[in-house]
Amino acid sequence: MVVASSKSTHPLAEIIDRIESGGALLPESPINLIEVVGVLKSYGVVLGAYSVNLKFIANNQFLVLFPFFKYFNGEITAQKLLKHWWHDRINYEFSEYCMKAMMWHGGGGLDTYLDSPEFVERAQEAIQARIKGNFFVSNVSKIFPNFLLEQVRMSCYYSAIGQFWTVMSEMFLELSDRYDNAEINSIQDVVDHVKAGLVNNAALPITYSVKIGDRNYDIIPESAGLKFLMDTAVPYVEAIFFKSFPFMGTISYNAQARQIPLEQERFSYGALYADPLPVGGGGIPPTLLMQDMTHYIPEYLHELYRDTLRGENDIRVKICISFQKSMFCVTTAAILGLAPHAIDTENPKEQAENRAYLEGWMDKLIESQLIRFQSIDVYPD
Repeated sequence: MVVASSKSTHPLAEIIDRIESGGALLPESPINLIEVVGVLKSYGVVLGAYSVNLKFIANNQFLVLFPFFKYFNGEITAQKLLKHWWHDRINYEFSEYCMKAMMWHGGGGLDTYLDSPEFVERAQEAIQARIKGNFFVSNVSKIFPNFLLEQVRMSCYYSAIGQFWTVMSEMFLELSDRYDNAEINSIQDVVDHVKAGLVNNAALPITYSVKIGDRNYDIIPESAGLKFLMDTAVPYVEAIFFKSFPFMGTISYNAQARQIPLEQERFSYGALYADPLPVGGGGIPPTLLMQDMTHYIPEYLHELYRDTLRGENDIRVKICISFQKSMFCVTTAAILGLAPHAIDTENPKEQAENRAYLEGWMDKLIESQLIRFQSIDVYPD
Protein backbone atom coordinates (compact mmCIF):
# COMPACT_ATOMS: atom_id res chain seq x y z
CA MET A 1 0.00 0.00 0.00
CA VAL A 2 1.22 3.51 -0.86
CA VAL A 3 0.83 6.11 1.88
CA ALA A 4 1.56 9.84 2.06
CA SER A 5 5.26 10.33 1.40
CA SER A 6 5.91 12.88 4.15
CA LYS A 7 5.59 11.81 7.77
CA SER A 8 3.10 13.66 9.91
CA THR A 9 4.53 16.13 12.44
CA HIS A 10 1.61 15.57 14.81
CA PRO A 11 2.51 14.38 18.37
CA LEU A 12 0.55 11.20 17.61
CA ALA A 13 2.20 10.74 14.21
CA GLU A 14 3.02 7.09 14.97
CA ILE A 15 -0.66 6.29 15.40
CA ILE A 16 -1.60 8.23 12.28
CA ASP A 17 0.99 6.27 10.33
CA ARG A 18 -0.41 3.00 11.68
CA ILE A 19 -3.94 3.88 10.61
CA GLU A 20 -2.74 4.96 7.16
CA SER A 21 -0.99 1.61 6.89
CA GLY A 22 -4.18 -0.30 7.65
CA GLY A 23 -3.92 -0.50 11.45
CA ALA A 24 -6.06 0.80 14.31
CA LEU A 25 -5.87 3.21 17.24
CA LEU A 26 -5.25 0.21 19.49
CA PRO A 27 -2.03 -1.72 18.74
CA GLU A 28 -2.15 -5.33 17.62
CA SER A 29 -1.49 -7.89 20.35
CA PRO A 30 -3.04 -11.22 21.40
CA ILE A 31 -3.92 -9.79 24.82
CA ASN A 32 -5.65 -6.76 23.34
CA LEU A 33 -7.67 -9.03 21.07
CA ILE A 34 -8.85 -11.20 23.98
CA GLU A 35 -9.80 -8.14 26.02
CA VAL A 36 -11.64 -6.39 23.20
CA VAL A 37 -13.66 -9.36 21.95
CA GLY A 38 -14.38 -10.64 25.45
CA VAL A 39 -15.64 -7.35 26.79
CA LEU A 40 -17.68 -6.68 23.65
CA LYS A 41 -19.37 -10.06 24.11
CA SER A 42 -20.52 -8.95 27.56
CA TYR A 43 -21.32 -5.45 26.36
CA GLY A 44 -23.44 -6.86 23.55
CA VAL A 45 -25.62 -8.74 26.05
CA VAL A 46 -25.99 -5.69 28.30
CA LEU A 47 -26.69 -3.35 25.36
CA GLY A 48 -29.43 -5.71 24.22
CA ALA A 49 -31.12 -5.40 27.63
CA TYR A 50 -30.65 -1.63 27.66
CA SER A 51 -32.13 -1.25 24.19
CA VAL A 52 -35.23 -3.30 25.05
CA ASN A 53 -35.89 -1.14 28.11
CA LEU A 54 -35.30 2.17 26.33
CA LYS A 55 -37.75 1.24 23.59
CA PHE A 56 -40.25 0.00 26.19
CA ILE A 57 -40.10 3.34 28.01
CA ALA A 58 -40.49 5.27 24.75
CA ASN A 59 -43.45 3.18 23.59
CA ASN A 60 -45.26 2.40 26.84
CA GLN A 61 -44.39 5.23 29.25
CA PHE A 62 -45.18 8.08 26.89
CA LEU A 63 -45.95 11.19 28.99
CA VAL A 64 -46.22 9.10 32.16
CA LEU A 65 -44.90 11.77 34.51
CA PHE A 66 -44.18 9.39 37.39
CA PRO A 67 -43.04 6.13 35.71
CA PHE A 68 -42.43 4.08 38.86
CA PHE A 69 -42.21 0.79 36.96
CA LYS A 70 -40.36 1.90 33.84
CA TYR A 71 -37.50 -0.60 34.43
CA PHE A 72 -39.83 -3.62 34.56
CA ASN A 73 -40.55 -3.83 30.81
CA GLY A 74 -44.24 -4.40 31.54
CA GLU A 75 -43.67 -7.44 33.77
CA ILE A 76 -44.42 -6.45 37.37
CA THR A 77 -44.19 -9.25 39.92
CA ALA A 78 -43.37 -9.43 43.63
CA GLN A 79 -40.19 -11.40 42.90
CA LYS A 80 -39.03 -8.90 40.30
CA LEU A 81 -39.80 -6.02 42.64
CA LEU A 82 -37.70 -7.59 45.42
CA LYS A 83 -34.81 -8.14 43.00
CA HIS A 84 -35.14 -4.53 41.89
CA TRP A 85 -34.92 -3.24 45.46
CA TRP A 86 -32.00 -5.57 46.16
CA HIS A 87 -30.27 -4.36 42.98
CA ASP A 88 -30.16 -7.91 41.64
CA ARG A 89 -30.89 -6.61 38.18
CA ILE A 90 -29.61 -4.80 35.11
CA ASN A 91 -28.81 -1.18 35.99
CA TYR A 92 -30.97 0.57 33.44
CA GLU A 93 -30.09 3.90 35.05
CA PHE A 94 -26.88 3.90 33.03
CA SER A 95 -28.74 3.74 29.73
CA GLU A 96 -30.73 6.79 30.80
CA TYR A 97 -27.49 8.53 31.74
CA CYS A 98 -26.27 8.01 28.17
CA MET A 99 -29.60 9.15 26.76
CA LYS A 100 -29.51 12.38 28.77
CA ALA A 101 -25.89 13.04 27.77
CA MET A 102 -26.74 12.62 24.09
CA MET A 103 -29.84 14.79 24.42
CA TRP A 104 -27.96 17.53 26.25
CA HIS A 105 -25.02 17.66 23.84
CA GLY A 106 -27.24 17.30 20.78
CA GLY A 107 -25.83 17.16 17.28
CA GLY A 108 -26.87 15.42 14.09
CA GLY A 109 -30.15 15.32 12.25
CA LEU A 110 -32.13 14.07 15.24
CA ASP A 111 -31.29 17.17 17.26
CA THR A 112 -32.17 19.39 14.30
CA TYR A 113 -35.47 17.62 13.67
CA LEU A 114 -36.55 17.92 17.31
CA ASP A 115 -36.33 21.71 16.98
CA SER A 116 -38.32 21.80 13.75
CA PRO A 117 -41.91 23.04 13.30
CA GLU A 118 -42.87 19.63 11.90
CA PHE A 119 -41.82 17.90 15.12
CA VAL A 120 -43.66 20.44 17.27
CA GLU A 121 -46.85 19.95 15.25
CA ARG A 122 -46.68 16.16 15.44
CA ALA A 123 -45.72 16.17 19.11
CA GLN A 124 -48.52 18.56 20.08
CA GLU A 125 -51.06 16.34 18.34
CA ALA A 126 -49.87 13.34 20.37
CA ILE A 127 -49.75 15.41 23.56
CA GLN A 128 -53.34 16.59 23.18
CA ALA A 129 -54.51 13.04 22.54
CA ARG A 130 -52.62 11.76 25.58
CA ILE A 131 -53.80 14.39 28.08
CA LYS A 132 -57.39 14.62 26.84
CA GLY A 133 -59.67 14.51 29.86
CA ASN A 134 -56.79 14.95 32.31
CA PHE A 135 -57.69 18.28 33.92
CA PHE A 136 -54.54 18.52 36.07
CA VAL A 137 -51.97 17.83 33.32
CA SER A 138 -53.87 19.96 30.81
CA ASN A 139 -53.60 22.95 33.13
CA VAL A 140 -49.94 22.27 33.85
CA SER A 141 -49.37 22.24 30.09
CA LYS A 142 -51.11 25.60 29.73
CA ILE A 143 -48.98 27.15 32.46
CA PHE A 144 -45.76 25.57 31.17
CA PRO A 145 -46.35 25.14 27.42
CA ASN A 146 -42.91 23.64 26.71
CA PHE A 147 -42.87 21.13 29.56
CA LEU A 148 -44.66 18.25 27.84
CA LEU A 149 -42.96 19.07 24.54
CA GLU A 150 -39.59 18.53 26.21
CA GLN A 151 -40.84 15.22 27.61
CA VAL A 152 -41.71 14.13 24.06
CA ARG A 153 -38.23 15.12 22.89
CA MET A 154 -36.80 12.93 25.64
CA SER A 155 -39.03 10.04 24.54
CA CYS A 156 -37.61 10.45 21.03
CA TYR A 157 -34.09 10.05 22.42
CA TYR A 158 -35.16 6.99 24.40
CA SER A 159 -36.42 5.41 21.19
CA ALA A 160 -33.53 6.53 18.94
CA ILE A 161 -30.80 5.25 21.27
CA GLY A 162 -32.77 2.06 21.80
CA GLN A 163 -32.80 1.50 18.03
CA PHE A 164 -29.10 2.38 17.77
CA TRP A 165 -28.13 0.01 20.58
CA THR A 166 -30.20 -2.83 19.11
CA VAL A 167 -27.97 -2.74 16.02
CA MET A 168 -24.76 -2.41 18.06
CA SER A 169 -25.74 -5.28 20.38
CA GLU A 170 -26.31 -7.63 17.45
CA MET A 171 -23.03 -6.46 15.89
CA PHE A 172 -20.99 -7.21 19.03
CA LEU A 173 -22.61 -10.59 19.65
CA GLU A 174 -21.95 -11.58 16.04
CA LEU A 175 -18.33 -10.49 16.55
CA SER A 176 -18.08 -12.84 19.53
CA ASP A 177 -19.54 -15.71 17.52
CA ARG A 178 -17.08 -15.08 14.71
CA TYR A 179 -14.21 -15.04 17.21
CA ASP A 180 -15.38 -18.37 18.64
CA ASN A 181 -15.39 -19.73 15.07
CA ALA A 182 -11.79 -18.49 14.51
CA GLU A 183 -12.94 -15.89 11.95
CA ILE A 184 -11.66 -12.95 14.04
CA ASN A 185 -7.91 -13.17 14.61
CA SER A 186 -6.67 -9.61 15.01
CA ILE A 187 -7.60 -6.12 16.15
CA GLN A 188 -7.87 -5.17 12.50
CA ASP A 189 -10.45 -7.94 12.03
CA VAL A 190 -12.46 -6.40 14.88
CA VAL A 191 -12.28 -2.95 13.27
CA ASP A 192 -13.29 -4.35 9.87
CA HIS A 193 -16.25 -6.15 11.44
CA VAL A 194 -17.51 -3.03 13.22
CA LYS A 195 -16.90 -0.81 10.20
CA ALA A 196 -18.87 -3.21 7.97
CA GLY A 197 -21.71 -3.22 10.49
CA LEU A 198 -21.81 0.59 10.60
CA VAL A 199 -21.72 0.89 6.82
CA ASN A 200 -24.32 -1.83 6.25
CA ASN A 201 -26.74 -0.16 8.65
CA ALA A 202 -25.86 3.44 7.75
CA ALA A 203 -29.14 4.11 5.95
CA LEU A 204 -31.38 2.26 8.43
CA PRO A 205 -34.32 4.62 9.14
CA ILE A 206 -34.76 5.95 12.66
CA THR A 207 -38.48 6.37 13.32
CA TYR A 208 -40.73 6.72 16.34
CA SER A 209 -44.46 6.39 16.76
CA VAL A 210 -46.62 5.94 19.83
CA LYS A 211 -50.04 4.37 20.10
CA ILE A 212 -52.67 6.36 21.99
CA GLY A 213 -56.08 4.77 22.09
CA ASP A 214 -56.61 3.08 18.74
CA ARG A 215 -54.39 5.42 16.73
CA ASN A 216 -50.65 5.55 16.03
CA TYR A 217 -49.03 8.96 16.16
CA ASP A 218 -45.90 9.26 14.02
CA ILE A 219 -43.65 11.58 15.97
CA ILE A 220 -40.53 10.78 13.93
CA PRO A 221 -41.88 9.58 10.56
CA GLU A 222 -39.66 7.91 8.00
CA SER A 223 -40.16 10.99 5.83
CA ALA A 224 -38.04 12.95 8.35
CA GLY A 225 -35.08 11.19 6.76
CA LEU A 226 -33.25 10.29 9.98
CA LYS A 227 -30.69 7.52 9.51
CA PHE A 228 -28.74 5.20 11.80
CA LEU A 229 -25.19 6.36 11.10
CA MET A 230 -25.24 10.13 10.82
CA ASP A 231 -28.19 10.83 13.09
CA THR A 232 -27.56 8.42 15.97
CA ALA A 233 -24.15 6.72 15.73
CA VAL A 234 -22.05 9.83 15.04
CA PRO A 235 -23.76 12.07 17.63
CA TYR A 236 -23.52 9.20 20.13
CA VAL A 237 -19.76 8.89 19.62
CA GLU A 238 -19.36 12.64 20.10
CA ALA A 239 -21.58 12.84 23.18
CA ILE A 240 -20.62 9.61 24.98
CA PHE A 241 -17.10 8.76 23.79
CA PHE A 242 -15.79 12.33 23.95
CA LYS A 243 -17.90 14.75 26.01
CA SER A 244 -20.29 13.12 28.51
CA PHE A 245 -20.71 14.74 31.96
CA PRO A 246 -18.33 15.41 34.85
CA PHE A 247 -18.80 12.71 37.50
CA MET A 248 -20.36 14.08 40.67
CA GLY A 249 -18.18 13.45 43.68
CA THR A 250 -14.95 13.54 41.71
CA ILE A 251 -15.09 17.14 40.51
CA SER A 252 -16.69 20.33 41.79
CA TYR A 253 -19.70 21.80 39.99
CA ASN A 254 -19.10 25.10 41.80
CA ALA A 255 -18.44 27.71 39.10
CA GLN A 256 -15.97 29.48 41.35
CA ALA A 257 -13.87 26.32 41.63
CA ARG A 258 -13.37 26.37 37.84
CA GLN A 259 -12.96 22.61 37.64
CA ILE A 260 -15.44 22.31 34.76
CA PRO A 261 -14.89 24.07 31.40
CA LEU A 262 -17.18 27.02 30.78
CA GLU A 263 -17.76 25.87 27.19
CA GLN A 264 -19.72 22.68 26.62
CA GLU A 265 -17.58 21.91 23.57
CA ARG A 266 -14.50 21.54 25.79
CA PHE A 267 -15.99 18.75 27.88
CA SER A 268 -13.75 15.67 27.84
CA TYR A 269 -15.33 13.27 30.32
CA GLY A 270 -16.37 10.60 27.83
CA ALA A 271 -15.57 6.90 27.71
CA LEU A 272 -12.25 7.47 25.92
CA TYR A 273 -11.01 9.91 28.57
CA ALA A 274 -12.26 8.54 31.88
CA ASP A 275 -9.76 7.37 34.49
CA PRO A 276 -10.56 3.67 35.09
CA LEU A 277 -9.48 3.84 38.74
CA PRO A 278 -12.61 5.52 40.18
CA VAL A 279 -14.79 2.88 38.51
CA GLY A 280 -16.31 0.82 41.28
CA GLY A 281 -16.89 3.83 43.48
CA GLY A 282 -20.33 5.06 44.45
CA GLY A 283 -21.81 7.83 42.32
CA ILE A 284 -19.75 7.06 39.20
CA PRO A 285 -22.23 6.22 36.39
CA PRO A 286 -19.92 3.84 34.45
CA THR A 287 -19.74 1.70 37.60
CA LEU A 288 -23.28 0.59 36.78
CA LEU A 289 -22.24 -0.55 33.30
CA MET A 290 -19.14 -2.35 34.56
CA GLN A 291 -21.23 -4.09 37.23
CA ASP A 292 -23.71 -5.23 34.59
CA MET A 293 -20.91 -6.58 32.41
CA THR A 294 -19.39 -8.63 35.24
CA HIS A 295 -22.25 -11.11 34.81
CA TYR A 296 -21.55 -11.87 31.14
CA ILE A 297 -17.76 -11.87 30.79
CA PRO A 298 -16.65 -15.01 28.87
CA GLU A 299 -14.41 -17.48 30.66
CA TYR A 300 -11.32 -16.74 28.54
CA LEU A 301 -11.41 -13.12 29.71
CA HIS A 302 -11.96 -14.20 33.32
CA GLU A 303 -8.80 -16.31 33.00
CA LEU A 304 -6.85 -13.30 31.78
CA TYR A 305 -8.04 -11.21 34.71
CA ARG A 306 -7.27 -13.96 37.24
CA ASP A 307 -3.68 -14.14 36.01
CA THR A 308 -2.81 -10.79 37.61
CA LEU A 309 -1.64 -9.77 41.06
CA ARG A 310 -5.10 -8.71 42.27
CA GLY A 311 -6.96 -11.38 40.36
CA GLU A 312 -10.62 -10.43 40.04
CA ASN A 313 -10.75 -8.32 43.20
CA ASP A 314 -10.70 -5.19 41.05
CA ILE A 315 -12.64 -6.68 38.15
CA ARG A 316 -14.68 -3.53 37.48
CA VAL A 317 -11.48 -1.54 36.92
CA LYS A 318 -10.13 -4.26 34.64
CA ILE A 319 -13.39 -4.36 32.69
CA CYS A 320 -13.26 -0.57 32.35
CA ILE A 321 -9.77 -0.75 30.83
CA SER A 322 -10.81 -3.53 28.44
CA PHE A 323 -13.95 -1.57 27.58
CA GLN A 324 -11.94 1.55 26.77
CA LYS A 325 -9.70 -0.52 24.51
CA SER A 326 -12.75 -1.86 22.72
CA MET A 327 -14.17 1.64 22.28
CA PHE A 328 -10.95 2.74 20.60
CA CYS A 329 -11.57 -0.06 18.10
CA VAL A 330 -15.12 1.17 17.55
CA THR A 331 -13.79 4.72 17.18
CA THR A 332 -11.28 3.49 14.58
CA ALA A 333 -14.13 1.95 12.61
CA ALA A 334 -16.05 5.24 12.79
CA ILE A 335 -12.96 7.23 11.72
CA LEU A 336 -12.40 4.97 8.71
CA GLY A 337 -16.08 4.97 7.80
CA LEU A 338 -16.27 8.78 7.82
CA ALA A 339 -12.90 9.43 6.15
CA PRO A 340 -13.10 11.71 3.09
CA HIS A 341 -11.41 9.02 0.96
CA ALA A 342 -10.57 5.34 1.21
CA ILE A 343 -7.70 4.95 3.65
CA ASP A 344 -5.71 2.94 1.09
CA THR A 345 -6.04 5.54 -1.67
CA GLU A 346 -2.92 6.04 -3.79
CA ASN A 347 -3.93 9.52 -4.95
CA PRO A 348 -1.52 12.04 -3.31
CA LYS A 349 -4.20 14.73 -3.00
CA GLU A 350 -6.63 12.31 -1.35
CA GLN A 351 -3.86 11.06 0.93
CA ALA A 352 -3.18 14.63 2.04
CA GLU A 353 -6.88 15.20 2.77
CA ASN A 354 -7.02 11.96 4.75
CA ARG A 355 -3.89 13.01 6.66
CA ALA A 356 -5.47 16.34 7.67
CA TYR A 357 -8.65 14.49 8.67
CA LEU A 358 -6.73 12.02 10.85
CA GLU A 359 -4.71 14.80 12.49
CA GLY A 360 -8.00 16.46 13.43
CA TRP A 361 -9.09 13.28 15.20
CA MET A 362 -5.76 12.99 16.96
CA ASP A 363 -6.16 16.54 18.27
CA LYS A 364 -9.31 15.35 20.02
CA LEU A 365 -7.73 12.14 21.31
CA ILE A 366 -4.39 13.45 22.50
CA GLU A 367 -5.62 13.87 26.10
CA SER A 368 -7.56 10.61 26.15
CA GLN A 369 -6.39 7.22 27.42
CA LEU A 370 -5.10 6.41 23.92
CA ILE A 371 -1.41 7.07 24.64
CA ARG A 372 -1.55 4.87 27.73
CA PHE A 373 -2.78 1.92 25.69
CA GLN A 374 0.04 2.12 23.18
CA SER A 375 2.44 0.38 25.56
CA ILE A 376 0.15 -1.65 27.86
CA ASP A 377 -0.23 -5.25 26.73
CA VAL A 378 -1.60 -6.77 29.91
CA TYR A 379 -3.46 -5.22 32.78
CA PRO A 380 -0.97 -3.42 35.07
CA ASP A 381 -0.95 -4.48 38.72
